[in-house]
Amino acid sequence: MLIKVFGAAVQGIDATLITIEVNSSRGCMFYLVGLPDSAVKESHQRIISALQVNGYKMPTSNLVVNMAPADIRKEGSAYDLPLAIGLLGASGTISSEKFSRYLLMGELSLDGSIQPIKGALPIAIKAREDGFEGLIIPQQNAREAAVVNQLKVYGVSNIKEVIEFFNNERELEPTIVNTREEFYAQQSNFEFDFADVKGQENVKRALEVAAAGGHNIIMVGAPGSGKSMMAKRLPSILPPLSLGESLETTKIHSVAGKLNRNSSLITQRPFQSPHHTISQSAMVGGGSFPQPGEISLAHNGILFLDELPEFSKNVLEVLRQPLEDRRITISRVKSSVDYPASFTLVASMNPCPCGYYNHPTKACVCSPGQVQKYLNKISGPLLDRIDIQIEIIPVPFDKISDQRRGESSASIRERVIKARQIQEKRYTGCSGIYCNAQMNSKLLSLYARPDDKGLALLKNAMERLNLSARAYDRILKVARTIADLEESEQILPSHLAEAISYRNLDRENWAG
Repeated sequence: MLIKVFGAAVQGIDATLITIEVNSSRGCMFYLVGLPDSAVKESHQRIISALQVNGYKMPTSNLVVNMAPADIRKEGSAYDLPLAIGLLGASGTISSEKFSRYLLMGELSLDGSIQPIKGALPIAIKAREDGFEGLIIPQQNAREAAVVNQLKVYGVSNIKEVIEFFNNERELEPTIVNTREEFYAQQSNFEFDFADVKGQENVKRALEVAAAGGHNIIMVGAPGSGKSMMAKRLPSILPPLSLGESLETTKIHSVAGKLNRNSSLITQRPFQSPHHTISQSAMVGGGSFPQPGEISLAHNGILFLDELPEFSKNVLEVLRQPLEDRRITISRVKSSVDYPASFTLVASMNPCPCGYYNHPTKACVCSPGQVQKYLNKISGPLLDRIDIQIEIIPVPFDKISDQRRGESSASIRERVIKARQIQEKRYTGCSGIYCNAQMNSKLLSLYARPDDKGLALLKNAMERLNLSARAYDRILKVARTIADLEESEQILPSHLAEAISYRNLDRENWAG
């Protein structure tokens, strides 16, 4: 007797349909083929125990199980449930009449309870694409998968429920999530607000410009000057996620197993802040079983690198290509996986090893050579991809003790959203470009051309401040964003002057 049950394998952030074929004949052997890894092979023992505890017998006939297509490696314990159901169907213990209408995934415990899996959202999307009526998955993953409409998602907690469902002895309740209502209800609930920040108006302004144009930013300042505090508040002024962006972001976190249990869509832009001891593969993704790295988990959000010079040079250098291409390809001998990585880089660092270079009240104990060596830990090509470089001066006591609240994140966000809408309209016909930071040379000459006065100012600044040639394009991009914030069609000299002030690290005399 030949039975077919359907599951799915997650590759990158998409799923592939897996057909589990079970053939039962005379004999007493068990064969599992189709490129299963060790965790899939071990499912045999888990299935035997789960069935025994729940009062069912493991079939004793000759069983051949094939997981097709056989050239895709099947990894992990999430195939336990479809394998168990296929075995019971082949032995005639349960009716196979409804097998073709449902896709199943879940890990079995020895007592038959069903444990959560990774990648429930891409699996649900694949089930709908392939025309399945429903998806049967662990209860903890049900809400995550239920955001996919036109698909019945059944959350189950024990194998007995699934067996009784296929034998028409039990009705399962589909999980229903009002995706839009939940999505829009959570979009403006932020833990941190710019209203709590005392002083630092120039840094707030630089962060507003960074948010409005999608620009990468680096903050240089003494310990305790508020670099991390400001960075944590940046998500509160970014434009809200669209439903499409939210779905893509949720897929990545689902595949990585980073979604909270019983959660549905991610409603706020991600904020990833890895420690400086992070490895190369943890940053960009990979491993023997490829997983998304920090840069992909920060997709559509922010990657915050605190104490930038403390990161390994190799880790920082692998960021160069994703910053440019906005995706990362993990290549292995047998396969290649693509992950999206469109993030805003926010970095912070001390100006020197002791931290007090250029400090208004504390003396720096570093020699000019030490300061230069410290700054040189960040390579020119990486700095080249950072549009805004801002110096943070510690806040004086009278500002710290001031009880008045600053401008709220909500009002700053309104200006940012307006500026982004202008950019979206401008780049309607440009594929893959939605903000000023992504402009190429052709678009720069079209939309960021300063007038004669502006060009004279830019020439003067570059000569007097010893700005490098690579700063030219960056200044024009930032000036375009400042003009958009003021709803100005033309780039004025005042916009260029502000953009030039955001190039602190490009000045050759900055570190002595």
